[in-house]
Amino acid sequence: QVQLVESGGGLVQAGGSLRLSCVASRIMFSFYDMAWYRQAPGNQRELVADISSGGATNYADSVKERFTISRDNGKKTVYLQMNSLKPEDTAVYYCNTHPLPLRSDWGKGTLVTVSL
Repeated sequence: QVQLVESGGGLVQAGGSLRLSCVASRIMFSFYDMAWYRQAPGNQRELVADISSGGATNYADSVKERFTISRDNGKKTVYLQMNSLKPEDTAVYYCNTHPLPLRSDWGKGTLVTVSL
């Protein structure tokens, strides 16, 4: 079972920034495309951003120009830099492989709360 541990969430005012980290283990990290997902209460989990093993990135329209996904294969870590945060960004954020989520247990994620 792939192990992915998210961190970096917290409470921030609208317009602020956070950087999320996802540290992988038990996986040949550099072989896989990775992604950040989020789920707000009552909503379905949605794809926020993904990054290929080669570094190509894609973003949901709602976060374009505000969020940046990156990875450090040496550290087996994927990051999500979140700038200009909005209340609608409030959600639990998860990382997983993409497009096939090899982490069957999505875990607890990391909570991002953006206040007005």
